Amino acid sequence: MDARAYLETILYTRAEVDQWIAGHTTSHEKYDSEIGWIPLPCHVQNGISRCTCEYSYEPSGARRMTAFAGRQCRINTYGDSFTHCDQVSDGETWQERLACHLCEPMRNFGVSGNSLYQAYRRIKREEVRTPASYIILNIHGGGFWSSQSPWASLAVPRSTSGAVRRPTSPYCKVNPAKLEFVECDNLCPTPESLYNLCDLDWTYQRLKDEFQLKITLARENIRRQEPEASYEEIGDLAQTNGIDQKITSVQDLSNILDQLSKRAAAFTNFRVIEKLEEFAAANEKKIFYVLSHTVDDIARGLKSDLKFDRELVALLEDKRLSYVDDLDAHRADFSRFNLSVTDYLEMYYNAHYTPAGNFFQAFVIKDKIVEFLTPKPLAYSMPA
Repeated sequence: MDARAYLETILYTRAEVDQWIAGHTTSHEKYDSEIGWIPLPCHVQNGISRCTCEYSYEPSGARRMTAFAGRQCRINTYGDSFTHCDQVSDGETWQERLACHLCEPMRNFGVSGNSLYQAYRRIKREEVRTPASYIILNIHGGGFWSSQSPWASLAVPRSTSGAVRRPTSPYCKVNPAKLEFVECDNLCPTPESLYNLCDLDWTYQRLKDEFQLKITLARENIRRQEPEASYEEIGDLAQTNGIDQKITSVQDLSNILDQLSKRAAAFTNFRVIEKLEEFAAANEKKIFYVLSHTVDDIARGLKSDLKFDRELVALLEDKRLSYVDDLDAHRADFSRFNLSVTDYLEMYYNAHYTPAGNFFQAFVIKDKIVEFLTPKPLAYSMPA
């Protein structure tokens, strides 16, 4: 399958674009010209025990604050669904659990599906409109959530059951071998321009040379048992990105695709975090990082000594940045139980964190965030 043929299978219909612009999507999200998409108020039956969760938002766009909302807020949080806290109601998020404990409010600007680069762009926007002195950035999945994709739906064939086919968003073009890092705005920066994703000629011309499309096509050719169709193009892409390895088998192709994706993500993480720290310094802010992970990744981490987020951790350590890593916290916690990995994780996960998991997340953060804040929060500053 070539680029044009693949893109034809994933084009939006005009009805789909209408839904994104109007905010009538099954994912309860709406097109946002700068960030890509934002969440909308809704009730969804996706919580524990099939309960219905309530999602509501402040005029600022942050999720509704329930704890100490009348007090001055000095902490804004950003990231993807593990920041937004999918699958729990407003008052059950880790931000609200932590706010209750610290006796001060926190804003939640998380957006499901956002990449690290999208989170950076939202930070730059919201910190002008609703500023805070401290930022907590939750980086999910070791930072490999692709910041290099101009259209989130590139890697989502229509046959993918239950997947959300989201709009275009800001992204990065990178080449780690050449130290190239180019920030790119949303390809569809107006509601009217989003209809271009219904036009095969327009979509092909804009996306045919994109890194993420080439990776997606190669994986699709592997799935179709036609890997040789991608040997030459991925071989050329690897050479351009500093990987000198000939592709002669499907295993070679798979290995190269993994290397390309991980190198690009690691390099992008480095550059985005660098830009975040520059932004914070220029605006008298401080950033605290939280590394959260999927249930599958935590399961792998509990069954072995594998440190799958080691590159991201090494980056934070090298720059002496403040952070917590949920993998370390879960390993320490798991050692206290006589449970199987599956039974242990059922306490905390329902795809995303359950209410108990969000409580766990809050108290993983607690000690280091108290140390991070000046002055200390009310709960830790009152005289004995």
